[in-house]
Amino acid sequence: MFTGIVEELGTVERIVEQGDAIRLTIRADVVLEGTGLGDSIAVNGCCLTVADQADGIWTADVMQETLDKTSLHGVAPGDKVNLERAVTVEKRLGGHIVQGHVDGVGTVLARTASEHWELVEIALPEGLGRYLVDKGSITVDGISLTVVEAKDRSFTISLIPETLARTTLGFRAVGDRVNLEADVIAKHVEKLLVSGYATAAGTQQEVISHEGDRA
Repeated sequence: MFTGIVEELGTVERIVEQGDAIRLTIRADVVLEGTGLGDSIAVNGCCLTVADQADGIWTADVMQETLDKTSLHGVAPGDKVNLERAVTVEKRLGGHIVQGHVDGVGTVLARTASEHWELVEIALPEGLGRYLVDKGSITVDGISLTVVEAKDRSFTISLIPETLARTTLGFRAVGDRVNLEADVIAKHVEKLLVSGYATAAGTQQEVISHEGDRA
């Protein structure tokens, strides 16, 4: 579990192709403090497990499923990535509840700069738009952000200087792919509502059936 508050920008050090997986090695400082083998670190919003670490670098195994469904496919040595350690019970929840389970990959459509902030529009993959609302939460490359405007096929976010300076969204260009994770609470609410409707409909049908038997 994460909060979507990026702790540092790491640098991809090395990639070892393994056919249906890769070994991804990243150079970092902050996220390695207190981190051991088997711990979780979010990389651009993808929850990965520390398989090895030494001398300011750490390595994770990235399976084909993750490569197929996230922007980690195509990452190269020298690339900067957003890093966050898993949250502890003592840590402030500065963003929102983030699982590190990417729902889909979006594409940067436009960037509009202002004097003190920047508006970014991102295209949504099919089926994800129903979880977004104006002023709701969205995770972009592991960053907890507030939706400015939720559209049918895209959404906008407003980036403050801190976010631009400390995360990959400071240099993502139009056409770049970004990992997206919708608010898990919205997904749970949807399932409960759909399940509740189905249960209620089934109960109502059962009552009608019994009444028909009595008639």
